Amino acid sequence: MKDAIPKTSAIQSIALRAMTVALLGGAVFAPPLGAQEPVTTRTPATPLIAHDPYFSIWSFADTTTEQPTRHWTGTDQPMTGWLRVDGKALRFMGRGGAGDAMRQTSRALTPTRTTYDYEGGGVRLTATFFTPALPDDLDVLSRPVTYLTWTVRATDGGRHAVQLYFDAGAQLAVDNDQQSVVWGTSRVGDMTVQHIGTNTQQVLQKVGDNLRIDWGWAQLAVPRQAGTTTATLGERARDILLKTGKMPIADDMAMPRLAHQDRPAMAMLADFGDVGAAADTRRAMLAYDDIDAIGYFKRRLPAYWRRNGMTMADLLLKAEADEPALRKRGEAFDRDLIADLERVGGRPYAEIAVVAYRQTLAAHKLVANIDGRPLYFSKENFSNGCIATVDITYPTSPFFLLFNPTLLEAQLRPILDYASMPRWRFPFAPHDIGTYPQANGQVYGGGERTEDDQMPVEESGNMLLMIGALAKIRGNADFAAQYWPLLQRWATYLREKGLDPENQLSTDDFAGHLAHNTNLSIKAISALDSYAELARLLGKKDEAARYRTLSRQMAVKWVAMAQDGDHTKLAFDRPGTWSQKYNLAWDKVLGRNVFPKALLRQEVAFYLKKQQKYGVPLDSRKTYTKLDWITWSATLSDDPAAFAQLIAPVHRYMLETPSRVPLSDWYETTDGAQIGFQARAVVGGVYMKMLATPAVWSKWAARAQKAE
Repeated sequence: MKDAIPKTSAIQSIALRAMTVALLGGAVFAPPLGAQEPVTTRTPATPLIAHDPYFSIWSFADTTTEQPTRHWTGTDQPMTGWLRVDGKALRFMGRGGAGDAMRQTSRALTPTRTTYDYEGGGVRLTATFFTPALPDDLDVLSRPVTYLTWTVRATDGGRHAVQLYFDAGAQLAVDNDQQSVVWGTSRVGDMTVQHIGTNTQQVLQKVGDNLRIDWGWAQLAVPRQAGTTTATLGERARDILLKTGKMPIADDMAMPRLAHQDRPAMAMLADFGDVGAAADTRRAMLAYDDIDAIGYFKRRLPAYWRRNGMTMADLLLKAEADEPALRKRGEAFDRDLIADLERVGGRPYAEIAVVAYRQTLAAHKLVANIDGRPLYFSKENFSNGCIATVDITYPTSPFFLLFNPTLLEAQLRPILDYASMPRWRFPFAPHDIGTYPQANGQVYGGGERTEDDQMPVEESGNMLLMIGALAKIRGNADFAAQYWPLLQRWATYLREKGLDPENQLSTDDFAGHLAHNTNLSIKAISALDSYAELARLLGKKDEAARYRTLSRQMAVKWVAMAQDGDHTKLAFDRPGTWSQKYNLAWDKVLGRNVFPKALLRQEVAFYLKKQQKYGVPLDSRKTYTKLDWITWSATLSDDPAAFAQLIAPVHRYMLETPSRVPLSDWYETTDGAQIGFQARAVVGGVYMKMLATPAVWSKWAARAQKAE
């Protein structure tokens, strides 16, 4: 794939500046030096519809006409679109079919919006995908609705007859296109609502990673607008429509049929009539009704928006009524967040964080427990498909600590409740509670049977650190108090096993077992200090003093055991090795000062010596890295220049990686190629830098608290 940004530094500088202007909602492009065409900033893949692990559709190419749109797993989930300009069909989305492709002239990405501009036939088309992904409003965040708008205007001084065709295929509602589908149309208020889904409706029956949803109903809701008609039709009828400009008067009724047979799709045709220089807009909503969302210890839990009995028809009416206000809120949110990202970490950092934003949210599902309380479940995408994985929540947690700590509590509660059950008999924290979308007990490693391939220090440390961070931003340890005996058990385990961990896995389990892991030891020490602070907040003075003293004594020993010249070792017994000590980030952002600041400065200086073209390797064993951990390691520095030096190669990776998938967090630092993993929530870890600025962390968390 041709790189979208030229490699000369002057042109790249202009392109990067142009992207930031686009992100901030202003003019999208600055003209590059010596070029006739504007330069769009490249992302590995672009989110279009990104709500949860099943309702997640992306463009995997620089333009929307190069390939079909796809589910994050890479399976085709086509949305297609054409403009008919003076009777000629011009394709602006999707691959193949009638007519030439329109020229895509720009793309702008913000936390809540993806916007494209196209030109052809003397007409400009602006297509926007707006998802009100506002984490301080759980009702809105949980709505599986994306707003689609298309604005057209003439650009050549003339007037043109313009029609817009858009459809969303049956593949949105099947795991594979060998499954049989049915469809229908209804009226909801003044909207026409089409729906399509499997005729078997095996709700929550399949578990695994590389799966798409095959129950519930994809929905295309089209409000009443001048010249707009709808129908469910197949490819043959679509091709006739593109020639004639006339929508069939009724839905295709040849059903059930396999999803690949003449590819049935929910379609709309908007006749703009005679278009001049004045802009004209049509709109629709694409939604998904999953009926039941998560299996939680043999109970079926609905999406959070359903908790008070709301139906999909109710939701669509509410979403339609709320659209103008939500657009204003989304625009304000985007401007404010991007400005803070750039102030805290610089322009390249802001661009990485914006690309990570919707990907982080779309790897989770927000549901309501039987008492109406929110529970938030992650899916371990492109790994093993585990649900509520603790070492997925851990790297993702800065995102939720920043935007809404309630969402982090909603992720931790299922793990804590599970670990409190008699069936979890180990003295350390679990790794997961099942395989998505069924949360019925740990499946990783030894499961509930043995300690084989468990992550005892890793997960116990993760839980104590995240609960400690919650207490930091909340100003109290009320959440910890609900589970104190459990936390005591994990602290006791880390006290005995944490300083010099035995041969075991860590969150970087792809690198294999490792004994005497120095970075894992940091986690245990910081977690014990976090436990001490929780005890202090709960008035347990003796316990707080004991663990505070213990953590500091362990830190002194750690420095002596780990030091290896100008850096620290990968493992205590391996001189001449090194690793990123990303777990030190908590000591800084929580203001605990358990480890000497000179250690943080030493580590950052060493990482700068080890950088490859696309970043710092994870450790001395391989040249691959983890995107989230580089950001945590960069956060160790108080020097903006050093932070920028460590982030710049990660930004270059985003721009140049040959792997066209939703942002991979595990990649090769020498050539930028994906090693494994894609579309994972852990990219939310880039928001750790925001937590290192206390005023910024407090500002965003307070917004969520105010909204509660």
